[in-house]
Order: sequence, then C-alpha cells, then structure tokens
Amino acid sequence: MKAVIPVAGIGSRLRPHTHTQPKTLVPVAGNTILGHIIDRLVEAGVQEFVFIIGYLGEKVESYVRREYPQLRSSFVIQEPREGIAHALWLAREQFRYEQEGILILLGDTIVDIDLPEMMRTPGNVLAVKEVKTPSLFGLVETGSGGRVTKVVEKPRIPKSNYALVGLYKIANPDWLASALERIVEQDQRTHGEFQLTDALMLMIQDGAEMVTTPVDNWFDCGRKDSLLEANARLLNRPEFLKRREFPEFPDTIIIPPVSIGKDCQISGSIIGPNVAIGDRTIVKNTILSESIIGSYSELRSAVMHDCIVGSDALFKGTRHSLNIGDNTEIDYS
Repeated sequence: MKAVIPVAGIGSRLRPHTHTQPKTLVPVAGNTILGHIIDRLVEAGVQEFVFIIGYLGEKVESYVRREYPQLRSSFVIQEPREGIAHALWLAREQFRYEQEGILILLGDTIVDIDLPEMMRTPGNVLAVKEVKTPSLFGLVETGSGGRVTKVVEKPRIPKSNYALVGLYKIANPDWLASALERIVEQDQRTHGEFQLTDALMLMIQDGAEMVTTPVDNWFDCGRKDSLLEANARLLNRPEFLKRREFPEFPDTIIIPPVSIGKDCQISGSIIGPNVAIGDRTIVKNTILSESIIGSYSELRSAVMHDCIVGSDALFKGTRHSLNIGDNTEIDYS
C-alpha cells in the first residue's frame, strides 16, 4: 500500500523554529516528526511514498533521500498552498490507480494506532479521536452500524465530538481523485481553502461507504505544547527506554526518560525527565526538564523547563557567588 504524506505547510504556529526548518523536520524524541511518521509506516510494511512538498521542500526531499534511501519515494511540489485537498489534487496521478488503496497521513501528525489492522480493514477508514473542542477540527458524524454519514470542516455548531486526526485509508483512490478534481474545478472552498473533508463528503454522497477507527493517542505537532507532550509520551514508551544507554557525564544526574544525541558534552547538570537533546550539544551547569534541545547548541548556567531550543543556538544564564547575612531579602524577579 502506498502512503501519501502532505508536508508543504509553513508551520506558523511553531515559529521561530520554522523560519529555517520545515515543520515536519522539527526534532521530537530523538527523531524528527517526519521520521517518526515514516518509521511507523515502514514497520507496517509500507515501502512506497508520495511526499507533497512546498515550503523549504528541498530540505524535506534531502532528508528523505539521505535517511531512507531504501524507500521508493516521489515528490510533488504544491505551489501555491491552498489546502490539503489542493495538495492531494496535485498528486492525484501518483495514486489514483493504486489497486491496494492508499494511506494518507498528514506530515505534522503522530498517532498511536495499529496500522496493520487499519490497513486490513475493508473499505475506506477514517481515524478519529474524541475531543473537547470539536469546533476546532474536521468532524465525523456516524449513523447505524458506525457508517460515516457526514464529514465537515470546523463547523460553528458541532453535531459530533469525534475529530479527524489526519490519517485516512482510502480503498478507492480513483474515486477520491475524481472528487478532488470536482471541488478544484468548481472552486469549492471551505474557510478559504480546498478541504479534504469536502472531497470525502462528495464520495459519501456518491455512495462510498466509510467507517471510523479510534486512535489511542494523537499528537498534532504543529504547536509548542502538543510537540512537548508528544516528546514526553514518546520518550516514555517501553521500547524507547530499553534502547537508550548513555556515557558517563561528569557530575551529572540523568532522570529518565531522556534522549541524548551523539558526541554531546554534558557536565555539572541535571537532565530530565522528558528531555531530548540533539547531536554535539554542550550542556554545562544546567537543570533541564520537559524540553527539546536541537543539535550543535550550547546551554550554560541555566534552569530550563518546557523549552524548545533550535539547532546552533546559545543560551547562557546567570550565576551568582553570594555571601548573604541575616535578615536579608534578595528578589531577582
């Protein structure tokens, strides 16, 4: 089964990191967002990929070809960027005749789900998760037998609280391609863009049957808070904890789970929990928790938590040598 991954977005909610890096290549838990996505698909048996690239797309292509040379990868450029359905419309000839169906997975989304089981499920399958603020998401409404009756993008008055998480198994790619062509040719936009939900709704109106499958966890990694949450959840997986061994760092306490890259220099520090550090980073006299630190960066004399620091960054905190007498108050706030 072929996987189609749209990764053309600017990632404005992750600025300033996405000024120089495409959102999907932002690090999380010892890998990139895209790396986690590809690894899951490869484990499920997927070997053929279509990447829809745009903003800093040459970096995405270079990353895929360098890190995953064994895959059969093709790249489609989306310019201008006018929504997910527009991206898929541009790539439609890459997948419309796939007899085994296709998987679509958005490039900023990490989900916990039994992918092989989803791939074995007959027909069209939409992955969903119950949410507290349904008006912020594309939603699914179902009828008898769990059959999908409606999909709608960010409705003002939601009639469901089951959100589409950005993972779709499409058993009839040609049917989807035709629906995409219709909404683009008719300039059918929702919230100013061509939406995949509108294409899916056309398929349903034409008789396509769709069912839903729940995901265990869903991380929309397009925001700082959800990216840090994904980092912590991924680091706490048993398989991740088992394979992490670190050299002895002088005068340093490591509080698992953490991920530390190659050739890091760490001393006089407390690292963890839930910290991911990139390659060749220097950490001196620092307390670091619940954070993501890029490669080739340097942290000195800092207390940091809930932080995202990019690559090649430098942060030096303040150190004090104090001789404080009785009845003294010092306030650095």
